[in-house]
Amino acid sequence: MPEVITAVVLILLLLFVVVVLVRSIMIVPQATAVIVERLGRYSKTLDAGLNLLIPFVDKSRARVDLREQVVSFPPQPVITSDNLVVSIDTVIYFQVTDPKSATYEIANYISGIEQLTVTTLRNVIGSLDLEQTLTSRDQINGRLRGVLDEATGRWGIRVNRVELKAIDPPPSVQDSMEKQMRAERDRRAAILNAEGVKQSQILTAEGEKQAAILTAEGDAQASVLRAQGESRAIMQVFDAIHRGNPNSKVFAYQYLQALPKISEGEANKMFFFPSEITDALKGVGGVLGGQPGLDDGRGSVHETNTMGEPMTLDIEETNLEDPAEALRKARAEARGATDEVADSATARRGSAAGMGGLGGSTPAGGSAIQSNPGLDTHADDEPQRNSPMRDDQPGREPGQGGQQWPQDGPEGRPQG
Repeated sequence: MPEVITAVVLILLLLFVVVVLVRSIMIVPQATAVIVERLGRYSKTLDAGLNLLIPFVDKSRARVDLREQVVSFPPQPVITSDNLVVSIDTVIYFQVTDPKSATYEIANYISGIEQLTVTTLRNVIGSLDLEQTLTSRDQINGRLRGVLDEATGRWGIRVNRVELKAIDPPPSVQDSMEKQMRAERDRRAAILNAEGVKQSQILTAEGEKQAAILTAEGDAQASVLRAQGESRAIMQVFDAIHRGNPNSKVFAYQYLQALPKISEGEANKMFFFPSEITDALKGVGGVLGGQPGLDDGRGSVHETNTMGEPMTLDIEETNLEDPAEALRKARAEARGATDEVADSATARRGSAAGMGGLGGSTPAGGSAIQSNPGLDTHADDEPQRNSPMRDDQPGREPGQGGQQWPQDGPEGRPQG
């Protein structure tokens, strides 16, 4: 029995020793501080590592986290200087620098930081209007950090940073801001669209300008080339006529060629025929009737010009019908043309007489003759005695189409 009691006492002593050893040794983690009180009073602050305590005398009061802590506070309604209520969310970054002050100077430093943040935020925002509040976040953060750091310094806490998460204006203000932003975006879009249209029109105008310039240059070059071609053609025709030294019959023939073009006009109701047409008809009648001196039998026509020089025109040989039949047709056509010209000349002579005798004299032979120094018309004033249209010509029987070649006169014309 005594042995049992001795064993129990030994076991109890062993347990007591174990408990004393456990309570006298404390291991503190890194970035943590332990406040130790001895007999109810602050004794010391234990740092990280192995620490020894007096059992049943020293007691740990609190464990303090020395790391930087982040605390997000709920939205707080704040009134701006222009009497608008905005809701602001804040985030505080702080760190305990003095575990003893954080333990004994304030009961709950997190709650104290929250309340201090709210009051400081209201003071700062109350001095700003809504636009400044929305655009001055950095300024607000700096002012909040300065006030909070000064107030929490005696608590053993350092405020590292203060951030505003969100600033929510009233719904009506948000709607107005959205409309303003939408109008601004529409304005920018309209400006960009107008700039695009402007650039497009400028480029289009430049293209049209270049096209118009190129077209005008092409038209100008074409006009110049066309004018040069017409000029060369006119010069060649003029040179050919000048070399041929034409007489009045050529000009009369040109008159006959121009008459169809004159008659093409719809407004032309009256035509005046020059007196040279009579001479032209006489010349045509001479050609059709086989006037002497025109054909040499080799397919060419000989005529003399105003200078008395011989002029040869190559005429292509053609197969003619019976000479007597051709002569009758030519006489009939020439007689009809002569009657028409005579009627026209009579009407013209009457109109000229009414105007005081202007425009030249009227021979007794028929049509009015205009004074033209460039044309030699006096040689054909009276009918040709050697014309093939006369049947009473000596040396040739009526109806005969033979040709005679009379002697040339002093002026290079065939003698009548």
